[in-house]
Amino acid sequence: MRSSVAVVLSVVLVAGCRLAADPPPGSAPGSEAGERSITAVSYGGSYARACVKGYHESFTEETGVRVDLADFQGGLAQVRAQVEAGVVHWDVVDLSVAETVNGCDEGVLELIDPSILPTGPGGELPEDDFLPEMNTECGVGNLLFSSIFAYNREILTGPPPTRLADFFDLERFPGRRGVRRSPEAILEMALMADGVPKERVYDVLSTPEGLERVFRKLDTIKDQVVWWDTSAQAPQLLADGEVVMTTAANGRIFNAQVLEKQPFVIVWDGQVLNRGQLAIVAGTPRLDDAIRFVRHAARAESMAGVGRYIAYSPARYSAERLIDRHFETGTEMWPHMPTNPANMKNYLMTDWRWWADHGDEMLERFTAWLAR
Repeated sequence: MRSSVAVVLSVVLVAGCRLAADPPPGSAPGSEAGERSITAVSYGGSYARACVKGYHESFTEETGVRVDLADFQGGLAQVRAQVEAGVVHWDVVDLSVAETVNGCDEGVLELIDPSILPTGPGGELPEDDFLPEMNTECGVGNLLFSSIFAYNREILTGPPPTRLADFFDLERFPGRRGVRRSPEAILEMALMADGVPKERVYDVLSTPEGLERVFRKLDTIKDQVVWWDTSAQAPQLLADGEVVMTTAANGRIFNAQVLEKQPFVIVWDGQVLNRGQLAIVAGTPRLDDAIRFVRHAARAESMAGVGRYIAYSPARYSAERLIDRHFETGTEMWPHMPTNPANMKNYLMTDWRWWADHGDEMLERFTAWLAR
């Protein structure tokens, strides 16, 4: 497996692969300015809207290249299908680091020359300004997001849940739970709730005994779980009273709180933090414009633009200083960010290497468990 690399990595051109680098001055575009477009693919809803307002619109204003949106729910299946068929209609895709690394290994994503990354607003060098392990050979870091659980304080009466173990405690907190239909994050949450120290979670998951333990823990709530597939479903389940608690992406709960005035409360204990990246689909005929788009998204100003619409932390230190309040409501953003130290008293950073190596196996095991 290709190893993750820091921004300072010197990437060489591998035989048979194009290196996504800054196009030479004067290179001819695929069509006349104003008629060009690229397709950016992400998770839709409030996150996609934050990206549009945060940097898609400014990219189009600067370049004349229209950004079309497409939604998906993650993974490489559709990227593989397009590349293998030789008909690539997606250009830039939001992926986790584990997905990007695997896609890079498979040759379905373009290598990205780190020299395209811009300096920070104060001249900060990318290798110093990006948070650790945000960039890999085929991925440029754009944000950090968190899997948390949340509850509706108008529905859940009595003493509120305050720790991750409460999500699995049906005796003290009876009622249905919402959980994403995916092994990612919930496996880690289950082990931490079962008493495994966060430093040992992936060691335990790597053993047959650990896997038995995690599914035994999930068995304790399985009969009370409402499975959801799209990020927008989690806050809707809470709002409709379908569940008393749900796992969710922290930004989706935040937007429901500030834009819809929903009485939701995030429990940060045991949050599973993850890194998000932008990657370019291999073989896109719009490579030059895709590179320009990724470079634009890698600006601190672009990351801060997203962080003023949804509570996902930027991938650059310099971008943190540019985020103050929610653009539409005036809500102070920093208390809602997953990387705020107040929210990180007990957190787990996703081990992307482990998921890159074990993701397919875990999905197969998880799917079999669901079908039992």
